[in-house]
Amino acid sequence: MDCSIAPRGLGALMLGAAVAGCASVAPVPYSEMASSAYMAPDKSDASGRVPYRYSTPVDWRAYNKVILEPVVVYRGRDHQFGDMSDQDKATLAAYMQTRFAERLRGRFMLVRERAPNTLRIRLTLTGAVTNTPVLGTLSRFDMAGAVYNGVQAARDGEGMMTGSVIYGVEIFDAGTSRLISAYVTKQYPGAYDIKASVGALAAANAGVDKGADALMAQLN
Repeated sequence: MDCSIAPRGLGALMLGAAVAGCASVAPVPYSEMASSAYMAPDKSDASGRVPYRYSTPVDWRAYNKVILEPVVVYRGRDHQFGDMSDQDKATLAAYMQTRFAERLRGRFMLVRERAPNTLRIRLTLTGAVTNTPVLGTLSRFDMAGAVYNGVQAARDGEGMMTGSVIYGVEIFDAGTSRLISAYVTKQYPGAYDIKASVGALAAANAGVDKGADALMAQLN
């Protein structure tokens, strides 16, 4: 048996995945999100991670408390979960709730009642893609995969056969219920994050972590 057949086969598979990756899931301004009518394409976001946004002038330092609502799993027809199971959606939503609360707690007092100087944040999980078992990890070592992932890493793009998470963030002044910021974002791990390629939801979870850090950067 020619031992080079298997590597060539894997390389061809990786190249096929790279082509498919060009048509990866892109967020939309989800029609059943309350803020969708306010959001517009965010031309200032070169990364493509935040394609839609609504913002108003706000002094974030005026707020020292936050209400974090339970994460909502989006049920609209324009959701982007594919065939993801309800159990995986619930697991991912629970992870989001925990990680965002942890990040927010480092800057705000988490409260349950509306009061002055308080934000109210609603997270809506609108889509996710799971990792491709085994091949997602192998693509980091295969020659064709290494080339593709190298290009993606240089431009902060998605790795081959790697999962992602898509969600909406709506931020209100809790005292007045006025919407002051909203956006839709797609988050994913670095193209060479091996740890995030192992396990169905590992990449989506890594995306949640990145997204929580991005929110805190905005609020600080």
